[in-house]
Amino acid sequence: MTKLDLIKKISHKTGIERQDVTAVLESMMLNVKDLVAGGETIYLRGFGSFGPKKRAKKTARNISNNTTIIIPEHFAPFFKPSKSFVKKVMHNTNNK
Repeated sequence: MTKLDLIKKISHKTGIERQDVTAVLESMMLNVKDLVAGGETIYLRGFGSFGPKKRAKKTARNISNNTTIIIPEHFAPFFKPSKSFVKKVMHNTNNK
């Protein structure tokens, strides 16, 4: 499913115009990115949480050059689904 498909589905279910759904969805995604980039964690009860996760410095190998490289300590975004989200996915995928 693409973002456009999701927008169409929300618009159809709620009766809200597609342009309005698009504006809200775009604003939500932009705010999530900005807040996580700023170091905040966002909790959406019943859905999950978004946040930054600290990754330690590590050694890796560049296989094309056969050289060792150092990957510095950095932050990466994470998403952790809520328990109800996980249960719904597990229940629905087991029935297929």
